[in-house]
Amino acid sequence: MTDTTPTEPQPESPKQPPAAARASAAKSESFADLFEATQTEADRLAEGDIVAGTIIKVGRDAVVVDIGFKSEGVIPLGEFIDGTGKVSANAGDRVDVLVESKENDDGLVMLSKEKADKLKVWDEISAACERDELIEGTITQRVKGGLSVTMRGGVKAFLPGSQVDLRPVRNLDKLLGQTFDFKVIKFNKKRGNIVLSRRVLLERERDRLKAETLKHLEEGQIVTGTVKNITEYGAFVDLGGIDGLLHITDMSWGRVNHPSEMFDVGDEVTVKVLKYNADTERVSLGLKQTMEDPWNHAAGQYVAGTKVKGKVVSLTDYGAFVELERGIEGLIHVSEMTWTKPKHPSKILEIDQEIECVVLDVDVQNKRISLGLKQLEPDPWSLFARSYNAGDIIRGKVRSLTEYGVFVGIEDGVDGMVHKSDLSWTQDIQNPADVYRKGDEVEAIILSINNEDKKVSLGIKQLYEDPWTYVPTRYTEGTVLEVRVVSVDQYEGARVELEQHVEGRIPRGELSHDIATDPSDVLKAGDIIKAQIIRVDPNERSLILSFKSVGDQAVDESMRFSAEPAKRPSRPVGPSGRASATFGDALAGKLGKIAGAIKADERSESGDSREEE
Repeated sequence: MTDTTPTEPQPESPKQPPAAARASAAKSESFADLFEATQTEADRLAEGDIVAGTIIKVGRDAVVVDIGFKSEGVIPLGEFIDGTGKVSANAGDRVDVLVESKENDDGLVMLSKEKADKLKVWDEISAACERDELIEGTITQRVKGGLSVTMRGGVKAFLPGSQVDLRPVRNLDKLLGQTFDFKVIKFNKKRGNIVLSRRVLLERERDRLKAETLKHLEEGQIVTGTVKNITEYGAFVDLGGIDGLLHITDMSWGRVNHPSEMFDVGDEVTVKVLKYNADTERVSLGLKQTMEDPWNHAAGQYVAGTKVKGKVVSLTDYGAFVELERGIEGLIHVSEMTWTKPKHPSKILEIDQEIECVVLDVDVQNKRISLGLKQLEPDPWSLFARSYNAGDIIRGKVRSLTEYGVFVGIEDGVDGMVHKSDLSWTQDIQNPADVYRKGDEVEAIILSINNEDKKVSLGIKQLYEDPWTYVPTRYTEGTVLEVRVVSVDQYEGARVELEQHVEGRIPRGELSHDIATDPSDVLKAGDIIKAQIIRVDPNERSLILSFKSVGDQAVDESMRFSAEPAKRPSRPVGPSGRASATFGDALAGKLGKIAGAIKADERSESGDSREEE
């Protein structure tokens, strides 16, 4: 049976020209390829990649870079500003950049030149560390424990203080801003930690120079070096990889108080190798040995008796050192500074004072010159010896006191001494300071002059007649007289003055009928009392008196004590301030003795007549 169901008619496809069909097919294929290529490129470019690009535009705020991606990339203009503040970007320049993000909201790729530079530097540092190569950096900051170093690309590294130099550097700030080569001794990219060393490079260079220097180093050689370090005892000089010690005593023929007076660190010096020990590699150097010793011509230049000029360079207790020229010093002993009693040199001279002096002696072998300062002035002793003789009376002031005597100034530079035994005929003066004070004006007689030792012996008691030539006849036992109490002692009793230069003693038992009475309760110093002479001993030169036995006995009017001291005999005094003993003085003394004897006889006769009555 045949199916007669009618079929639904199919729409007729439109007919197209053959060329148009081929073009449409080609376009469809090109777009697909382009899309596929774009997708492949997008997959190939990842964030964090470093790619090469070309600057196509430099804008006001950003730089546009073509990296071969479907979109251009942009970089902030600030990343292209160099250290001088100028923009270092031009259209057409090739740059390496880091992809921060593929597209932003504007469809642009965000790039960074700085980050790309830093990553490249890290790679270079890593490679340098592996290949033991050097890298350059600038010290930019002082940090705890050392210094911060900035390398290319702004990468920071740490330079420990111990790795800065061969020796510790006290002032690290002076290195700021300086550029050096460094060796990387520690590297950790993940932690961003880089540790550098400059010392390693210096050690290598030192070893190289040292080996070269030691090839030619020998004693007696003249070499040039650089002062590396200064101490109190010398300076260390770098001769090229090896240090030599220039001791302070080998720096100059003259005086050097401290090496810093002559050198600063970094100074270049020419020195002589004095000693060299190849085993210990110790080198001793000398600077003065490169110059002539000034003492070679000292004997002819500094002759005894000549006047010279110099500068005071040192003061000691025993004298002053004077620099006559560089390398030659002389000593002025304290005894050669003044004709008067020696004082401490600091009272006469000052450091750095320019003075004139006289050469006294020259010892070239021991390198010593004795100088004198007082020789520029006349010797006061010579003037004194020509003007004074034994027996002359002088007036002067007490210059000093000792336990054994009093020194009296006669002329400037000349003193005389009064021994304590020559102070008084009657007083037993154990300590002259009990009687005299410094500055007191006294009169004395010249007993002797010792020109050899330049000493003058004086006497004060010799100005007066020895009282004991007339005391035994004038002061007889039993005589009642007025006396002045000089001192009171609880054991010895009282010491009394009968007249000037004549003293006696009242024993404690003669003060009061009650032996237990304290002498100070009976008498006081300065009291004027009546006392009776009970014993006169010319051999012992002593007068013993009694106070308790006087009672109402009358005082001999001629024996009444006067508070006014007896005046000393006057003597003619010349313009020089000294007086001369004359024949008249001697005659007056004799007459005084005769008068005293006559008075004593008169008193004796009057006493006998009173007894008869």
